Amino acid sequence: MHLNGVGWIAAIIIGGLAGWLAEMVMKSNTGIFMNIVLGIVGAIVLNAILQALNIGVFGIGWTAYLITGFIGACLLIWVGRLVRR
Repeated sequence: MHLNGVGWIAAIIIGGLAGWLAEMVMKSNTGIFMNIVLGIVGAIVLNAILQALNIGVFGIGWTAYLITGFIGACLLIWVGRLVRR
């Protein structure tokens, strides 16, 4: 698994922050654990989508991981809302 140049502990912290930001922007009601999951999984999913489209990643480091996690978490929340309807 590719964590964009950050370690596991940093991925959990940054993933939680990215998930929390996505929760605020998308106005969803998730807990801290789900925020962490959304941020980390969102970053992994968005990296896979970008690689499949030959676009590449946003960079390496915690800032790029935060941006990727935020956008990926927003995408996951949006898809989750579509599935629930």
